[in-house]
Amino acid sequence: MPDKRQHRGPHPDDACLFTPEALPLLRNAVSDLSWLLTRGYAPTSSLKVVGDRYALRERQRVAVGRCACSDEARERRRRSQVDLVEVAGRCLFIDGYNVLTSIEAALAGGVILHARDGAYRDMASVHGTWRKVQETVPAAELIGGLLAELSVARAVWHLDRPVSNSGRLKTLLEQTAEAHGWPWEIQLVPDPDKILLQTDELVATADSGILDECGRWVNLARAAIDRWIPNVNLLELSGSCA
Repeated sequence: MPDKRQHRGPHPDDACLFTPEALPLLRNAVSDLSWLLTRGYAPTSSLKVVGDRYALRERQRVAVGRCACSDEARERRRRSQVDLVEVAGRCLFIDGYNVLTSIEAALAGGVILHARDGAYRDMASVHGTWRKVQETVPAAELIGGLLAELSVARAVWHLDRPVSNSGRLKTLLEQTAEAHGWPWEIQLVPDPDKILLQTDELVATADSGILDECGRWVNLARAAIDRWIPNVNLLELSGSCA
């Protein structure tokens, strides 16, 4: 069936899966998974062990997996994170779908996860096809307003060319930037991750795989959400790990 979604909002089951009563259990699961990852256990099998132990549903397991990380990964990500004030006058490489989708989800009331490394992650990832929703333009304008406020000299958005409708998003972002006079460049590339991992420019993303290897990054999505979306559906699952 065609995708007719108009919002990047919550899944119908989220109200039951992420109740206040469920949060302590989910935080314990994040802590346990982080403990295993710190000691070198494989992520997939570790998540299954933890998920089975706490009888987690599939979306709960996804949330736990996106929030957990090893001690080493957490410290590495913290060391490479750059304060937002340092982007003034600089070029910023943006992980396009990663940042935009999180803002769209936050605006639509979707679940936003506060992960152990301090990043915010959504539960509405793009898989193969992107579709414009009612939050798309407001999300792009919110990001653009923040970049302008931070005096970013140039923002280069990287979009996955293989994702269907990436060309339409490219056009939408270009039109948004032109309307506001923002210094944006929108690139369609086969693999944004490869570029973001290798660049010497500052990177805006919350993708854990990129954060583990990139040079320097900024927590752009979290900053935008904290500043402009006070009613965000935020789940604090950062957990703890001895």
